[in-house]
Amino acid sequence: LLMADFAIEADLSAPKGFDVFGYSDDPIVCADVVDTEPLCSQFKTAHTEVAGVALYLPFVDQVIKMPPGPITAPTAGIAYKPPGSKYTYANAFYAPMIAGYYREDKDPGVYMGKKVALERITYLSPSVAYQLTDNLSVGLSVGMSYQAIALNTDFRAPNELVGVFRLIDEEVCSPFRENANIVTDLILFGACNAKESLGPFKKMANMDLSLQQTLSPTYNLGILWEPNERFAWGAVYQSNAKMRMKGKYKITYEEGARSLINDGLQSSPTGQILGAILGLPTYMPKQEQGLLSMSMEFPAHFQTGIKYKLLPNLQVNFDVGWTDFNQWKAFNFEFDREVQVLKIAKILVPNNAVTTTSLAFPLDFNTRWNWGVGMEYTHTSRLKFRLGFEPRDSAIPDNKRNILAPINTAKMYGTGLSYRFDRDTDINLTLMHMTSRDTVPAGTSTLLNQTGVTNLLYNPYAGLDAKTKAAINIMGLVYTTRW
Repeated sequence: LLMADFAIEADLSAPKGFDVFGYSDDPIVCADVVDTEPLCSQFKTAHTEVAGVALYLPFVDQVIKMPPGPITAPTAGIAYKPPGSKYTYANAFYAPMIAGYYREDKDPGVYMGKKVALERITYLSPSVAYQLTDNLSVGLSVGMSYQAIALNTDFRAPNELVGVFRLIDEEVCSPFRENANIVTDLILFGACNAKESLGPFKKMANMDLSLQQTLSPTYNLGILWEPNERFAWGAVYQSNAKMRMKGKYKITYEEGARSLINDGLQSSPTGQILGAILGLPTYMPKQEQGLLSMSMEFPAHFQTGIKYKLLPNLQVNFDVGWTDFNQWKAFNFEFDREVQVLKIAKILVPNNAVTTTSLAFPLDFNTRWNWGVGMEYTHTSRLKFRLGFEPRDSAIPDNKRNILAPINTAKMYGTGLSYRFDRDTDINLTLMHMTSRDTVPAGTSTLLNQTGVTNLLYNPYAGLDAKTKAAINIMGLVYTTRW
């Protein structure tokens, strides 16, 4: 039985000289009561926090918000060794990767994850182990897993080009608003005919997508060498899994983005010509939806460790582990048709990361080795106590830090106990606490707060300083019985 509770928070603040094309009245960090000026006179620190756990349910095809507080999940396994045989057969149900959360609608963090779910559930894992000698065993497990990714997020673009549109609307178009004619339409490309302006701090759209694969096979290889009671060495290799995930998407546009195209550029011959040259949409619908696919690789993992009894009642464990997160260079989303907003984004996003039917979400994760140390003290023949510590390096590079995945460099502390009721029954209790803190200065992350013209898609907090904090508590309870 696994019970988890977590607190994920971030603070967003405006550094000295903050502005986007001369505008600094970002409602997330501007404390002015009446917003009539383009420059903010008083700033505040915005606080975002995760409200609770979210899980993606494949049968209803949506992300479910769990009630606030800890979440509990069961796992189970069974093993059988025929009398006198060197073989052991086993099966288990477990979750090698599961994470999900949601934020309230008015939380300032909704522009980078309103609802998020990443799940991998191994529902069958037929396994076999063979005892080669009295102190050497090997094992093989084949895992059949379900994989899902779901994301619902609002979208805005504190971008220099979007700032230009606001400047045109508020400064240039104002004198012609009541006296517009064909001449002004031709000169200003019809931009003044938009019913609602487009600004760098306004919500532009909402994106809701989900992908899944019902069968994703992997294999695990293990070895255990126990030459004596004082020393043992073990290792496990967990294979990668290449997947072709499929799902669906829905994008809902706000009025400002739609009006600029439909009522603005398309109302003027010069606007239509400009749109044709740049490949802009000729019409922005209120909503777009369709099918989605993505190639993804579940990373391989290797871990090895030793145990050594310093004293008859004191054992020390030391482990090192490696996970091939280097495979996560980008999540490449492929749409079944042309998406209107991507026609705009492809003009500004560099390195061909966007086409009219595809979107690359750059990650550039790194492969890391991590180590951990543990101690076990045997108090009596029935009772044991345990302590552990593991410092974890982040697989996320400094220029990709964000509040969507806020767990970076972390420290994990663990404690536990084991109690034997009788020769066939054990109970193990584990408590774990992990903390992670990070500071992301303005302009240093291309997935959070980079400024400029090419930051259109991935930087909803452009120009802002960010500080992230995460604390995770996990309790595990294992009941084992033999017969």
